[in-house]
Amino acid sequence: MKVYNNKAWFASLFWISRADTVRKLFPLIIFVVIYSLAIAFWELEYLHLGDKSWVKNIPTLHSLLGFAISILLVFRTNTAYDRWWEGRKLWGSLVNNSRNLALKLNIMLDEEDKATRSFFRKTIPLYADVLKTHLQSEVTRLALDENEHPELVSIDTKKHVPNQVAQLLMQRVNMLYKNKKLTGEQIIILNGELSAFTDICGACERIKNTPIPQSYSAFIKKFIFFYVMTLPFGYVFTLGYYVAPIVGFVFYVLGSMELVAEEIEDPFGVDDNDLPMEKMAFNIRKHVGEIL
Repeated sequence: MKVYNNKAWFASLFWISRADTVRKLFPLIIFVVIYSLAIAFWELEYLHLGDKSWVKNIPTLHSLLGFAISILLVFRTNTAYDRWWEGRKLWGSLVNNSRNLALKLNIMLDEEDKATRSFFRKTIPLYADVLKTHLQSEVTRLALDENEHPELVSIDTKKHVPNQVAQLLMQRVNMLYKNKKLTGEQIIILNGELSAFTDICGACERIKNTPIPQSYSAFIKKFIFFYVMTLPFGYVFTLGYYVAPIVGFVFYVLGSMELVAEEIEDPFGVDDNDLPMEKMAFNIRKHVGEIL
């Protein structure tokens, strides 16, 4: 995720990144402009339909559909952003949970018990590292897919790495209790943080392996396509050949909103606007190391 100055208007206008929608949509924008020019040439030079009243009423249809498509895109963008923000809150909870567990253990453990402190200093941050890898895995993304994926047969999906790390933490805490280095009351105090690791992982998996329903996403793409493809027919007699760049710009706006929603609906990827999980995992390791 890139940190930027959101008040720098001039820089934002002329700055193009790898994730910028202009790069991704540029071939399609050129196609739409050429297509619109062809429709304009065909209608203006050959059909001469400008005097037909029914042709002049076509923009009314686009006005009605424009309201519908704007509502759909707003809902689509808000839904995608909610998924991104929920992912950020979950990783924020992971950071706080790791710190809280380290703080409590730092108070409860003896200063002389270097081996136990070293174990927790390494294992608590390890959970963030393995969770990042787990969420970026194709196995996790396709966990709920009803179709088979032969390319994943060689991967042992029965072993859940974050669960194994969480189990190590619980086993060590339980061993400390059996060795009377921790009391029952202290175990109860630590239970919330120990359980929270699995809760956070499960919530992240829910976002990762449950995408926006395909029928909904496909409908919006089809709607945008047919809306843009029919725009030249209605506006060519009022805009002339200027309809080509205008329709291209309309496609850029509508297509960009869908692309942005596609990118942020999975916040655990490696795109520019995805969550900086590697940096947050590094911060967890740094802070836990300072505490313990």
